[in-house]
Amino acid sequence: MESILKLENVTMQFGGVVAVNNLSLNVNKGEIVALIGPNGAGKTTAFNCITGVYEPTNGKISFEGNVIISNTPSGKMKKIYAGENRTLYEQDKVLSPTPDRITELGIARTFQNIRLFKSMTVFDNVLTAMHLRARQNVFSATFRISHAEEKRMREETEELLREQDLYSLKDEIATSLPYGKQRRLEIARALATKPKLLLLDEPAAGMNPQETLELANFIKEIKDRYSLSIFMIEHHMDLVMKISDRIYVLDFGSLIAEGNPEEIQGNQRVIDAYLGVSEDV
Repeated sequence: MESILKLENVTMQFGGVVAVNNLSLNVNKGEIVALIGPNGAGKTTAFNCITGVYEPTNGKISFEGNVIISNTPSGKMKKIYAGENRTLYEQDKVLSPTPDRITELGIARTFQNIRLFKSMTVFDNVLTAMHLRARQNVFSATFRISHAEEKRMREETEELLREQDLYSLKDEIATSLPYGKQRRLEIARALATKPKLLLLDEPAAGMNPQETLELANFIKEIKDRYSLSIFMIEHHMDLVMKISDRIYVLDFGSLIAEGNPEEIQGNQRVIDAYLGVSEDV
């Protein structure tokens, strides 16, 4: 299968603390891949490296076969670096794009704690994201002469809201929506940027069992409808096992297992990481 996202030996160190250590993984086009692990395992830190929120201390990240992020320990970090492969990328060019540039490349993301534009309506939340793909130049944007472009974006916003069953709520303030609808709106806003890869950070957080079941079906639906690849962090194991093609497991920042749902469910290292290892007395 063709890779869409590849992490090579990615390490993220904060001072003397290694939050992610030598992480290598791959997401293929059309897959749903999950990243799981106990709280504090480094999952969200890994997402922050992929999306340009953090500049990884070491390693490379590729998207659609092209290196988009690359770094090597430098300055004071050279002395205190505690991760692996210290010198592996010393000869490589340092690449550290900003989050908006990552989004423009085709990677969109949602967050564990929903981050909507709180004072905006449902419609304007999605329309704002549409502007990332606006086909206008600085001149037309400054003098507001691209009426056709604005009309197109508003029509596409309406279409997306209808597809996500949110159109009847378009004039509601985003934060007035029930929790499950807010989560769906956040995903709709991410879809408005026309991503190829969608990163979901604990999409089922705060949901009840029925909402989680509906979310599982929703994720599979949008993957097929929009020809997406999906990489998600999730603690709800029923959801993970139901929809994931492959699963990676982190513990204390290091990869301890990878495989399909059946392989992960039977992996003793994974069981120990979640439940703890009993000591014989």
